[in-house]
Amino acid sequence: MAASPKHASRRVTVAIAPDSFKGSASALEIAEAMASGVREASSAVVDIRLTPMADGGEGTLDALLDAWAVPVRTCESIDALGRATTARYGLSPTGVGVLEAAESNGLPKVSDRSLAPLTAHTYGVGQIALALLEDGCTEILLCLGGSATTDGGALGARFLDDGGAPVPLGGGGLAQIHRIDVSGLDPRARSVRWRVACDVTNLLVGPHGAAAVFGPQKGATPQDVAALDAGLNRLADVVAAETGVEVRGVPGMGAAGGLAALLVALFNAELVAGSALVAQTLGLREMLEGADLILTGEGHFDEQSLHGKVVDAVVANAPEGVPVVVIAGEVSVPAQVMREHGVSAAFAAARGPRSLAQLGESVREDVAYSAAMVTRLLGL
Repeated sequence: MAASPKHASRRVTVAIAPDSFKGSASALEIAEAMASGVREASSAVVDIRLTPMADGGEGTLDALLDAWAVPVRTCESIDALGRATTARYGLSPTGVGVLEAAESNGLPKVSDRSLAPLTAHTYGVGQIALALLEDGCTEILLCLGGSATTDGGALGARFLDDGGAPVPLGGGGLAQIHRIDVSGLDPRARSVRWRVACDVTNLLVGPHGAAAVFGPQKGATPQDVAALDAGLNRLADVVAAETGVEVRGVPGMGAAGGLAALLVALFNAELVAGSALVAQTLGLREMLEGADLILTGEGHFDEQSLHGKVVDAVVANAPEGVPVVVIAGEVSVPAQVMREHGVSAAFAAARGPRSLAQLGESVREDVAYSAAMVTRLLGL
């Protein structure tokens, strides 16, 4: 049935802030699909506000570049195995730089080789940070997630053994650390603000630490996990002795193999939930003010989505009383749990049985259709 004629006397505001549907469509593509469905179905004059979101992991760089309307920048770096690679990064018009660590140390970068849990390293992440400093950034947003490393993240500092020689790169060398040499650090790294987006709350060491929980994903055997955990404990000892900062008990320090440990100790980096960092950077709260409807979504809406992911950030920033509706590829959250967390409703975009490949091909059309149905249901 065709939509009713639009009445110029009635205006509605719809705020749209989804995550990407990973592997199928970017956050911007999903947001634009939602917007097209709303426009097609609404009988009013619609003011649509798009804020493509991310949770601090994969896709955060693209989401921020889209929001800032700036081009991607590239620099030469090395991957977690030490091979030359080209890394992407971004710089906002106001000098805020965004760096996805996985552009250098990510698992996809080394998927063509056997995993090397003891020797994989984060040296290349420091090269991207240096490119941002060269470009004049005033703040660095470091996004963690998807790493192939468990090495504590030197990022320009050198780990030395008791004889003053550099220890080998990678988590396997951490147990040999006797002191940290910071003489080679770029002085500009201390003058910029550092914020680190963590998508997990794991501690650095222990049974729920970086090595124990994430090491096996990076190829670590039980023996490797024990060695990596011991090395991270040694790193924490040296960091505490040299800087007075205790990094063991800090939630989120286990993300990306402890990459933030030295950043916190040396640069007073702030660890924040990834989705909260993106929300703050993009001014999500302001974008949602005055909305009559808020649409968000992601590939799979499950209970984890309500704890530090994009949907959680949208609900946290939504004005009281405004409906928040989730459109996702798959929905597995009970209705009662949705209500308890401030989600008004959730809809699976898929229309009928389809293969994963078919769903990927039609995701934008399906999301637009779902957004149109929500709009008509609410009578907007």
